[in-house]
Amino acid sequence: MIYLDSSYIFKCYINEPGTPRVLSLAQNSSGCGSSLHARTEFWSGLHRRVCEKVTSMQDARKIWRQFEQDERAGVWRWLPLTDSVIRRACDVFEKLPPEVFLRSGDALHLACASENRFSDVYSGDRILLAAAPHFGLNGISVY
Repeated sequence: MIYLDSSYIFKCYINEPGTPRVLSLAQNSSGCGSSLHARTEFWSGLHRRVCEKVTSMQDARKIWRQFEQDERAGVWRWLPLTDSVIRRACDVFEKLPPEVFLRSGDALHLACASENRFSDVYSGDRILLAAAPHFGLNGISVY
């Protein structure tokens, strides 16, 4: 199983630069996992597209329903945000060099991947990728 952050999950449903490579990665893996909060990030990202008038509400609802259908089919394996995941994120923030910028949502992804013994995390987010080694992870972008 591979760990995808929200940016890669999003590309599985929205045609953006990098979508074909991300889809290929996901389809050729033995499964896709992510932190449970990625589900909310997916909804938020699609809602932002509606607000920006890039996607209609009708299309967004279709995409959300497809996402839920994929969940029921086992496409996505959600990993819990446990106390140890939260503690891991906080511990890394405490030791993180000041020149390494990291958002809390990205820290949760990285801590969740690390606590669940992934060695790699796939993302298109350069900030998350740059911080991955501080969690003992390889940050990989396929595009």
